[in-house]
Amino acid sequence: MCYFLYLASPLTLSEIRAMLPPGASADLASAAEQRLFKLLHAPTKTVAKVLVGRCSCDLVRPRLSDARDDERHLRERYRDMQLPRTAVIQSLARHRREGAPIPPPPSGWTAALGGFVSEHSRNAGASLFFLHFGPSEVPDVGLVQGHQRTPGQVRLNPAGWLEEGTPTLVCRD
Repeated sequence: MCYFLYLASPLTLSEIRAMLPPGASADLASAAEQRLFKLLHAPTKTVAKVLVGRCSCDLVRPRLSDARDDERHLRERYRDMQLPRTAVIQSLARHRREGAPIPPPPSGWTAALGGFVSEHSRNAGASLFFLHFGPSEVPDVGLVQGHQRTPGQVRLNPAGWLEEGTPTLVCRD
């Protein structure tokens, strides 16, 4: 249970990956996640998780150099969710990086994500983004009222365009 950023896009996974900033990756979402997001956004061809390492945490908040300080936020969220200790340990293991750290782009991950979202919108048209934090594999999107943003709004506010737990449709300017 880290943060995971979902993208429901009319593009293929290869096309999505080609636009990502260096160090970021995209993995195909599970079949259940694919079904859910295709219901929310009909033009969807691909549902992917946009990742840095094995989660999307870097795209949401900068990592701290001290692992304990970095994980404190996650531990507090897990405690609020009353997760069993084994689930917390597994989640923290996923969040931790193996091997060499992935350096952020010079402008930082937040700005790099904003650039990717703008480029993706230019190439793909309207696409749905969803930031999830929670214990289930398939996020509980339900009938949550979403937001609509333009690439210009994303570029102007790269740290505030995406709201956790709320679908965000990014359409061309």
